[in-house]
Amino acid sequence: MEPLEDAPLRLQEPAAAGCGVIIGKICVTSPCRWLQRLSHELHWSFVLAVVAVYGACQGVGNAVGGVAAGYYWKDVQRVQPSAAQFYQGVTDAPWVVKPLWGLLTDVVPVAGYRRRPYFVLAGVVGVSSMLMLSLHRGLGIMPALLALTAQSAGAAIADVTVDALVAQNSITHPPLASDMQSLCGFSSSLGALLGFSISGLLVHSMSSQGALGLLSIPSILVLSAGILLKENHVAEFDYKQVHKKFYKAIQSMGTTLKCPEVWRPCVYMFVSHNLSLDIQGGMFYWYTDHVVGPGFSEGFIGLIYAIGSVGSLLGVLLYQTALKDYPFRSILLWGQVLSSLAGMLDLVLVTRLNLKIGIPDYFFAMIDNSISQMVGRLKWLPLLVLCSKLCSPGIEGTFYALLMSLQNAGLLMSAWWGGLLLHILNVTRMEDA
Repeated sequence: MEPLEDAPLRLQEPAAAGCGVIIGKICVTSPCRWLQRLSHELHWSFVLAVVAVYGACQGVGNAVGGVAAGYYWKDVQRVQPSAAQFYQGVTDAPWVVKPLWGLLTDVVPVAGYRRRPYFVLAGVVGVSSMLMLSLHRGLGIMPALLALTAQSAGAAIADVTVDALVAQNSITHPPLASDMQSLCGFSSSLGALLGFSISGLLVHSMSSQGALGLLSIPSILVLSAGILLKENHVAEFDYKQVHKKFYKAIQSMGTTLKCPEVWRPCVYMFVSHNLSLDIQGGMFYWYTDHVVGPGFSEGFIGLIYAIGSVGSLLGVLLYQTALKDYPFRSILLWGQVLSSLAGMLDLVLVTRLNLKIGIPDYFFAMIDNSISQMVGRLKWLPLLVLCSKLCSPGIEGTFYALLMSLQNAGLLMSAWWGGLLLHILNVTRMEDA
């Protein structure tokens, strides 16, 4: 791949329309010096917020929540794989409306602050929803679905708020843009590694509902990050002008979206996800089936996903140390090719071709997850950096949320297409192949 100087797409300093900035270079000699520099230039409370949201809430929380929710739908609610896949899409719906949360954090300050109150709100919503799900043993499908969706909404609000901070700092500190995305990736990958490592043990020892109740702890950390965050106070905000600010923000987004450097990545993100059918809900049932599947235990399920998180972490390390200064077009091209090839590994596992060539199920499943996670990181980190660079000043949270919501909409459609495929192929609890 060619160096950045020869890249076909050159990003310039953002104008009013927000069409980008030059990607800076930074050499990270050690994690401690790297974190020290970020803390010094961006304040330690920003680093704390990133770790709380990406490491605790999204990393540990999504890892434990993903495994626990899989067992919850399978063993407590006893729904079919296609239904579990559909419910997964429903609980992810708050991530599709991220621009709404972004508009609120950008346009409507609370008590004079633009970011801190929304961290607090996200923490409160997450804590209350997971405690309700954990303490009420006889919840029906709809109340349980509402609780999981509320927890997802809290995580989405926290994600939008910290992404707004990242985009805002990417504009004021362009050379640190890649490093902030790497910090997010490191936190998420390490959190997922920890979460998946303990998820199976938690489900086995305290049931899926008990494990879901523990998700209130990451939400408490998000709440604490909101309280401690250093942020300038907005004095004498005129709430009567909120509707005008909403209109101005939407108009600014429309102007920015007209830039080819903006709408082309948007289309790519949505189409790429939408055309990648997600059947992980069905795969989870197959993983745990003792008749037609390998019959993995709770602990081993967590171990498989934990090893996958190591692959994700390796992807972040590879991007940060070797690929961040290369043209993102080349990375995306090879990332898409590798992603397509990695997706075929599930087919090898389900058809048991791995056994015919002498590779045990447990070993091949770990290889499958590791490669998929690593390729996924390499594929999306360049786009995340690009998106943070393209945000217009003043609507960082809204515009970054809009870009990411397109990705989440693609993921939502992917989950629903996958659920429909499982239903058409009659993949049930008794026949999970």
